[in-house]
Amino acid sequence: MKTNNIIQEKSFDFAIKIIHLYNYLINDKKEFVMSKQLLRSGTSIGANVEEAIGAQSSKDFIHKISISYKEARETNYWIKLLIATNYLSEEQKLNFNNDIEEICKILSSIQISFKRNNTNN
Repeated sequence: MKTNNIIQEKSFDFAIKIIHLYNYLINDKKEFVMSKQLLRSGTSIGANVEEAIGAQSSKDFIHKISISYKEARETNYWIKLLIATNYLSEEQKLNFNNDIEEICKILSSIQISFKRNNTNN
């Protein structure tokens, strides 16, 4: 029986939203540079979570989760930049800001918990 993995689900759903946003930015807004960076970092979050799930060691797991967190922070940067340059509407801003902040908090919590548990063992 498969258990639910909240970060796996949220990062996958977020990647889908990022792909849709990328298509909107290139087709409607004709923005090609920041949107490509956003696509790479925004979809990389979930890819690294998947790699962490299949990690071969504890060190490999925390490394992949750390990369995923860094990609989430980078994605947050590109979203802020797109907002500051008026490529995203107020509604889009709220939607994407809430999502990426939640993902960052979850990934940060995973890192802290993992490090704490492995230090005590």
